[in-house]
Amino acid sequence: MSEKYRHRLLEVCALFLKLGAISFGGPAAHIALMEQETVSRRGWLSREHFLDLLAATNLVPGPNAVEMASHIGFVRAGWPGLVVGGASFILPAVLITLVLSWVYVRFGALPQAAALFYGINPAVIAIILTATYRLGRAALRDWRAVGLAVASLAAALLGANEVIVLLTAGVAGILLYAPRHKTGPLLVALPGLLLGQLTLPLFWADGRLVQLGLFFLKVGSLIFGSGMVLFAFIRHDVVDRYGWLTPQQLIDAIAVGQMTPGPVLSSATFIGYLVSGLPGALIATVGVFLPSFLIVALVGPWVPRLRRSAVAQAFLRGVNAAAVALILSVAIALFRAAIVDIWTGLILLAGLVALLRFRADTVWLVLGGAVCGLIHYLVRGG
Repeated sequence: MSEKYRHRLLEVCALFLKLGAISFGGPAAHIALMEQETVSRRGWLSREHFLDLLAATNLVPGPNAVEMASHIGFVRAGWPGLVVGGASFILPAVLITLVLSWVYVRFGALPQAAALFYGINPAVIAIILTATYRLGRAALRDWRAVGLAVASLAAALLGANEVIVLLTAGVAGILLYAPRHKTGPLLVALPGLLLGQLTLPLFWADGRLVQLGLFFLKVGSLIFGSGMVLFAFIRHDVVDRYGWLTPQQLIDAIAVGQMTPGPVLSSATFIGYLVSGLPGALIATVGVFLPSFLIVALVGPWVPRLRRSAVAQAFLRGVNAAAVALILSVAIALFRAAIVDIWTGLILLAGLVALLRFRADTVWLVLGGAVCGLIHYLVRGG
């Protein structure tokens, strides 16, 4: 590697380590920071090029912010930059989540810790409902999208596999929004995709680490719309099917994802740690993020064509409608575990007002919920 590219690679590493450590507020905030740093301040790429890359990340599965970090790293420092950019952005959140995981397992059973999560749980439900509302406003723009969302919500509540719900909605989106375009290859491939998702568990080994790795590899390959969709997969498989986590632990995992900077998918680290300790955390982390790097490597040359594809746009519209429904299904499933009395109900309402009216940062909402829980514990005399 030449001295020029070695210097650029170090620049990419330093920038995305910094962004990964300070970027709270979700993918939109992460990407806004990236635009400010790489377009406005450093001039690594033009605004038009940045928008082309952003459009491509919206058309493929995976966490948008991680994929943008990899795209920008590739533009700046070639193939090594692709890996370093994405990995550097992920690393701070993973390390912080590992520390929180150890603290949670070590001290989570103490009465004081339970008091904190008493207030955090309704704050998390407020975050999920707000995400549903905001994503819904963007995705559900006509009766067809609303119909797809309603059908997807009904299917999710009846226990349908999330992969099938997402892919079926995507194909329905093509039929509804791009019926005159060639869709034959995708429709022919769909049954194989669905069959693969239905039969994959049959080939899993008994080892829990293997199951974790394959599960998060699947999830990382199929996340559309928002990282919150991760929790729909986890609720269905990790909580309901395998019983590795309780609903309460899933709420706590969502809270950890909101408290840490960087991508919300770092919650996979927390979940892996709860299921199988440090090896589980590492395998879950690699599994959920690895597809992003592979997708960026494959999609990069096709960015202009994807932006012009009516079929790709229509597929995304259907998938986004289903993603909104899946996030809402998580809120419905976890509502009973989080809202246990009038005080938690009031915390939920206050959280909704803070997010929708004042656009509060989610990290402050989670911390505020923790303070409310602690106050409630002290007022009741422990």
